[in-house]
Amino acid sequence: MAHIEKRNRLDEESFSFRVNKNSTVFLDFNGKQVKILKGKEAEKFLKRMNDAEDAKSRQLIMAKITGNFKRGNER
Repeated sequence: MAHIEKRNRLDEESFSFRVNKNSTVFLDFNGKQVKILKGKEAEKFLKRMNDAEDAKSRQLIMAKITGNFKRGNER
């Protein structure tokens, strides 16, 4: 994984997720919601998170799913 993430930003654990009773997944970055997953997309995400081997790989999964959401206007 060293070749994927060269700045060690995933060590900070900036990403988190929440699941509600309807199996909707809310992805957060530094406490702010950035993406919502529903249905099959949410199921696939939860399976990948359960299969992940450590916290850094979970952070990488969430970073890839959220994509390039920062555009310079965040505060």
